[in-house]
Amino acid sequence: MDNSVIVARLLAVVKPYRNRAILSFLTMAGTAVTEPALGRALQLLIDKGFGPHKVAFSLWLVPLILLTIFVSRGIFTFSTAYLNNWIMSRVLNDLRRMVFDRLLRLPVARFHDESPGKIINTVIAEVRNVVDMINSVFIAFVRDSLVIVGLLGMLLYTNWRLTLIALVVMPVTALIVRTTAKRLRRLSRDNQRVTGEMTQVVEEAARGHQVIRVFAGERYEKARFEQRSSAMLGFSQRMTVASAATVPITQTATAMAVAVVIVIAMSTDMSQGAFVSFIMMMLMLLAPLKSLVGVNGPLQRGMASAEIMFGMIDAPLEADPGTQVIQRARGHLRFEHVRFRYSINNPLALDDVSLEIQPGQTVALVGMSGGGKSTFVNLVTRFYAPESGSITLDGVPYEELTLASLRAQLAMVSQNVVLFDDTLGANIAYGEEKPDPVRLRAAIKAAHLDDVVAGLSEGIDTPIGENGARLSGGQRQRVAIARAIYKDAPILILDEATSALDNESERAVQAALDTLMAGRTTLVIAHRLSTVEAADRIVVLDQGRIVESGRHAELLALDGMYAKLHQLSFKKADE
Repeated sequence: MDNSVIVARLLAVVKPYRNRAILSFLTMAGTAVTEPALGRALQLLIDKGFGPHKVAFSLWLVPLILLTIFVSRGIFTFSTAYLNNWIMSRVLNDLRRMVFDRLLRLPVARFHDESPGKIINTVIAEVRNVVDMINSVFIAFVRDSLVIVGLLGMLLYTNWRLTLIALVVMPVTALIVRTTAKRLRRLSRDNQRVTGEMTQVVEEAARGHQVIRVFAGERYEKARFEQRSSAMLGFSQRMTVASAATVPITQTATAMAVAVVIVIAMSTDMSQGAFVSFIMMMLMLLAPLKSLVGVNGPLQRGMASAEIMFGMIDAPLEADPGTQVIQRARGHLRFEHVRFRYSINNPLALDDVSLEIQPGQTVALVGMSGGGKSTFVNLVTRFYAPESGSITLDGVPYEELTLASLRAQLAMVSQNVVLFDDTLGANIAYGEEKPDPVRLRAAIKAAHLDDVVAGLSEGIDTPIGENGARLSGGQRQRVAIARAIYKDAPILILDEATSALDNESERAVQAALDTLMAGRTTLVIAHRLSTVEAADRIVVLDQGRIVESGRHAELLALDGMYAKLHQLSFKKADE
């Protein structure tokens, strides 16, 4: 992304706070004025207070003038810091809000192609780098530039010939900055890539801590971490060298300019006050010049982060071309000659699949792993769109329905239960700002969670921890079932919904599910075939194709793939 485009977009983010930015600019201008004012005051003090040209004046003017300059400088500096923090805090929130809003609407495929660590790093670290860049660059290029302009103006006023000699520092500084900019940008990109990888390693280590301990993976995880850490150390050192090397070169050029100025000034009739003031202001130029050179590092790092950040903000949204809205569907689903593959390099996950599911019908999808069961569900939920063929709901093509309307018709219970670090009640009524207490109690009762709620210190208002860490596996699955019951959607998707339950809980929850499934279209994915024997229809998928379809007894009589799976299932159960 071109630098000018990045700058224009960042200015658009800052624009709502332009009034405060203008105030900050004025306070920085005030700070800049105090620099040459101090030099001028010292010149007058030395020329008029010492030597043969001494002028009588009240000594109280000396502390009054100096205090006025330094107190004013303190007020301006404090005001600048406060205003900049006020602006940057809100810019940081705005940018993170923009990134997170896009994150919530990215296609599902993006989360399969990109690691969670990289996404987390973009939302947290990259946005922070961008804001730090805005802050440091704004201060450097505004305040320090104003200080340099003010000091140069006073230097020209004091002795323009010597000032021209001093200006030799400027082109040297510009050349150094230009030379190091490209290298710093490239190193910043590489460093941020490795930072995202390290975030991923840490996130996986925290999430998979039990597996790491059971399978003695500490050494392996440590090696992964050390590899990224060593890479980051190398990038950090190279960036520091590239950035810090500019400072001694600039200081050397400045020292040479000061030395030449001193030699020339000693051969002129320049007054002592003017000479001291001139040298002092030249040395005062060093700090803002150093700051301008030093900002190159965070500037390039921030620009690289801005490319990543805007890359996510500009990422394509989940396709939602539909315009039709269904208030409550009957649940009539139809697949017609559907073909789908996850990428061009992958084989077909579904190949010419046609299937009609009547309203209220329970259809079980069974088959070996990789047969296409999960892909079928991914298309029903419209996480993906078919490569060819069509899917309709109540006769309306999927692509004509709005995503919100379609997904309002769906409830899903997966074997991989996802709970949020919130209260039990908020997890069951997830997605509603003001849950209905009557429906909430009914869902808890239907999912046989009464005993769980009774055992919690604050009932349904008890926080359950990250992903329900304070609940058992069976309790977590029952919370997911209660969530589906609460939503009361006309289409249910059950992906091994009772897999984590003990026998007693499974019977209780299965009874609740049987009640819930009545009158609803239900898709059941199951590996334990005993749980789907009562389905209205069982569809056997193999390598993306429907190879058998019928009721339990009919499929057993065929003595085909389902019969073999059934025998294998019960053999495993007996073992």
